[in-house]
Amino acid sequence: MADRREAPILEEMTARFREIAEEHDLLNLEVSVSARPLTPEEAIGTPGRRDFPIALGRERVIEADFLGAKGHAFTDSPGEFAGSLEEVLSLEPNTNQRRAIFVATLNAVLRHLRMARATVHCKDDDPETCAKEIASFLLERYGKVRVGLIGLNPAIAQRLVESFGPTRVRISDLDPENVGTRRFGVEIWDGAVRTEELIDVSDLVLVTGTTIANGSLDRIRERIQAQKKDCLLYGVTAAGASALLGLERLCPCGRDG
Repeated sequence: MADRREAPILEEMTARFREIAEEHDLLNLEVSVSARPLTPEEAIGTPGRRDFPIALGRERVIEADFLGAKGHAFTDSPGEFAGSLEEVLSLEPNTNQRRAIFVATLNAVLRHLRMARATVHCKDDDPETCAKEIASFLLERYGKVRVGLIGLNPAIAQRLVESFGPTRVRISDLDPENVGTRRFGVEIWDGAVRTEELIDVSDLVLVTGTTIANGSLDRIRERIQAQKKDCLLYGVTAAGASALLGLERLCPCGRDG
């Protein structure tokens, strides 16, 4: 991530998204953008473990369909939407639900244009494979550094602890059901008040793409830039943002919608 003061993520994404839509004459087409929440089984199938937030019912996946291409976004505020691409671009991004609809639609449109890949969540045993590959990749690239995980993905958290050790892993999350608990020997910090501390004590920060949909990535990015820490996004929600803004993303098992 660059060491410059940047426009808010969603503002920058919207401007670039509109440029692309205009360039490809998508705004003038009579097309329908539909978004709907998926059931846990539709979103992630039947993984062996059942402690994923979506399996517990605390998060849902929004799926947008644009001319047959699909894009996903995680959110705690699922809702349905149908309308034109112009209407999506005109949504005021002032709620988690609206931001999720925008992000899922962005992912679907960029997949349609072949500008983004892995825009659909992996299923069944893939989340475990994904977690192993992410932990192995980070260990090989960075060595045994201190890793901060923003957004509790239990499979990734477990593999990071196994690879780096519990004293080198810090985790924050916004779900009050997780805050204050211990997972794999690591206390889950309150992301609303301790994310900056997590960044400060970490050498490398792995950030869930859900931070784009819930509006918290700007604050996180500002702190990471100020502390000059290495940062990578993970997950399908960040597919379009990483393509538009040149942010590095890990999503080894994501599917092309």
